[in-house]
Amino acid sequence: MKQTFCVTAEGAGDRIDVFVAKSCEELSRSHVQKLLKTQAVLVNQKTVKANYKTCPGDQIEVMVPEVTEPEIAAEPMDLDILYEDEDVILINKPKGMVVHPAAGHYSRTLVNGLMSHCRGQLSGINGSARPGIVHRIDMDTTGVLIVCKNDTAHRSVAEQLKEHTIVRRYEAIVHGVIGEDEGTVDAPIGRHPIDRKKMCVNERNGRRAVTHYRVLRRFEKFTYIECRLETGRTHQIRVHMAQIRHPLLGDRVYGPDRCPFVLEGQTLHAKTLGFIHPRTGEYMEFQAPLPEYFQELLRKL
Repeated sequence: MKQTFCVTAEGAGDRIDVFVAKSCEELSRSHVQKLLKTQAVLVNQKTVKANYKTCPGDQIEVMVPEVTEPEIAAEPMDLDILYEDEDVILINKPKGMVVHPAAGHYSRTLVNGLMSHCRGQLSGINGSARPGIVHRIDMDTTGVLIVCKNDTAHRSVAEQLKEHTIVRRYEAIVHGVIGEDEGTVDAPIGRHPIDRKKMCVNERNGRRAVTHYRVLRRFEKFTYIECRLETGRTHQIRVHMAQIRHPLLGDRVYGPDRCPFVLEGQTLHAKTLGFIHPRTGEYMEFQAPLPEYFQELLRKL
């Protein structure tokens, strides 16, 4: 797969490996350095070394080898199905389940279960590793997720996501007591410049991200909130709440290392999802009940 970039005045002066890693979110800096060694990165149609400094107007070409995706096995699972018809299926995803196969997780993912349940009748727009998947939620985030059974439905739901018309409301518990009853975080999110496994508020290379939040209940040291996504960037709620110094309880990536409770990852639940049905044009809204661990935590607080 070939990707091309033109260096602007803002991007000038960066090392070529740094510039490409920033421009291609899916590539780590070490991966870019390997591509440079194999002459898969060209600057003005010439090979360069990793320490080359970019100049305004540089034309950069990156040839990313196609990844051979492993065949996905259909695995029977006890899926918590909220709704299903010939076009879509709404799933209440449990904590600890990965949505689709990726490095280190090629079995027992939601897609493996869907392949069995839907007998392979899933949209193919996102490739063979992500059949039916239009959007994702993190492994340790619970809640409602929409999956498409055909390409027509997939295009419709994807367009609604692009236009920010899908209703997505989450519930979370965060560190600290939020003073205001509601607020909005409007801050661009992109890859962390050093730790490529993390996201961060990135004014220079991030994409616009907007999260609206409101307080549901205050506790002595924590706050129970609802978040409404206007955009859908990777780790958006986790990054935005950490940015305003109220990281999610249990989030070891963006929050404190120590947690006063025994938790498996962040306390975040995708409670509500509303969309226009791709076939009927009817607005439909579904809710996933709070998982037991979340309810028990609220009782303790």
